[in-house]
Parts: sequence; structure tokens; C-alpha cells
Amino acid sequence: MSRKKVVVSLGHKALGSTTSEQLDAVKVTAKALADLVEADCQLTITHSNGPQVSMIHKAMTELRRVYIDYTPAPMSVCSAMSQGYVGYDIQNALRSELLSRGISRPVSTILTQVTVDPYDEAFYAPTKKIGRYMSRDDADIEIKKGNYVAEEPGKGFLRVVAAPKPIDIVEIDAIRALVDADQVVIACGGGGIPVIEQNHNLKGASAVIEKDAIAGKLAAELKADVLLILTGVPAVYTGFHTKDQMPVAKMNMEEAKAYVSAGEFEATTMLPKIEAAISYLEANPEGRVIITSMDVVKDAIRGKAGTVIVA
Repeated sequence: MSRKKVVVSLGHKALGSTTSEQLDAVKVTAKALADLVEADCQLTITHSNGPQVSMIHKAMTELRRVYIDYTPAPMSVCSAMSQGYVGYDIQNALRSELLSRGISRPVSTILTQVTVDPYDEAFYAPTKKIGRYMSRDDADIEIKKGNYVAEEPGKGFLRVVAAPKPIDIVEIDAIRALVDADQVVIACGGGGIPVIEQNHNLKGASAVIEKDAIAGKLAAELKADVLLILTGVPAVYTGFHTKDQMPVAKMNMEEAKAYVSAGEFEATTMLPKIEAAISYLEANPEGRVIITSMDVVKDAIRGKAGTVIVA
């Protein structure tokens, strides 16, 4: 029997926020991922990169301030850097964990570009804060460059970039080939490197892509049996953070849409995950979505924990 094809989306908790935190976090994450491999899952892994890409953006901006001969790194380059070093840590930690269990399975990271629409409405109303806190003078310089900034009272100003919807995964054929070769694949990290297609050229976009959105698209493209979204809570809740909070063990797509319409999910936390689930199931009605935490993932894949969403 062929392995169950699973796309795993890792949240911030799985990676930490600094280079040292990440090294420790991926060792724990690798154990959970290896549990899935032992449960006969064929894994394709994507991950968040919020703290990582922000750290890189800060570092490259400060480099430019100290050494004026250096040019600032575009957001797309910062995204590529984050994909490389996060993938490097995950693949090494997972390879080591698998070998310690007597499992010889190649683990590969694919630097992944994702096309976006230059006329996406997100470019006209950026929402994603990144980088270092700036003074008013530095913020004015960014504004003169045509960039967006937002003020956080008492802290300073932050660069703000768009979060457009993903259109196509440029390297999907390479990802699919490695999946078909039974490798563990790490791809579309941080939502993918956002690029705009111009004739035959791909130009980096000053944006970030929601990692949940690309996880849903990646799972649909690979016709995955399961989209597994790992987050900080063991299940999806209604009435979250209220006295009426209740876990939802299972819901169908129409129920999920009803919860969204009722405003049950926070825009920056659970809502993108539910939207990714709906998008995946609309493209792949035979699939299944599991939303849970890494602590109970072994039970969740067996249907004993988490929230399951079906068409």
C-alpha cells in the first residue's frame, strides 16, 4: 500500500525566534515529524518564517547603515535567505532523527518561488510589519522610497509590506518529482519567495505570502491525502478565550464557512488556517485537513486528537 501523502505546515513554535532557539526547537520538531514518517506518511513540509525574515531584514538594513557601499537587500532576497537557513536546520535535524530510528530517507529543501498578482489589492493596503523599529527620520526615508510604515506608540516605526495571495508555485514540478521519489521535501518556506512574472522573467516582489495560504495550495497541487496544520493549540475552538470556549473535533467545509462568516476566528491566527483548509478541500474534496499542536500530532494523525475538516 502506498504511503499517505501529507503536507505539514509548521508554525512559529516549531522554529523559535532566534538562531539558537531555532536549533533547539527543530530537534523537538524533528521528533514529531519522524513520528509521522514512522506512521507511514510521505511528508512535504512547509514552514513559517516571520521572526527569521524580520531578523534578516534588520541585519541587512543595519549592514547598509554601517557600510554605505552595500545596497539594502530586497524583501524577496531576505525571504530566500530565510528559506535557506530554516530549511537547512529542519532537514539536518530530521535526517539525524530518522537515522537514529534506523530510517534512511533523503530530506531535501527546495528554494521555492511563488508568483503573485502585481495588482493584488494587498499591495494597496499592506498589513505585515517587519524589520527593526525606526525613528521618524528613518521612517520618512522609507516613505520617500515608496515604502509603507506604521507607528507603534512608544516603540517607533516599522516597515509594512503586503501579503498578496499566491498564484503559482514555480518549482512545483521539481517538488512533485522529489515527492514521487519518496523523499521528504521542505518547500515553500515562509509562504515562498514572492515574485511577479514579467514576460519570461521573475522579479522579486516587496511582499510576504501567508504560509497557511501556500500550505493549502501546495497540498492541492500535490493532491495530498492530508493537510496537517501545526499550531499553538491542540484543536480549533469556538468562543476562543471566552468562558464558552469549546474545541471542535470535526467540521465540514460548509460548517467552516459558517464559522468564518460568524467571526469565530481571529484574523491573524486561526482564520488563515481555516481559509487554507477550505481552499484545499475545494480543490481536493477527497482530502482531509487536521489542525492541531505538535504535542499531540501522533494522536491527531490517527484521528484521536485535533480538529478534522472534510469537504
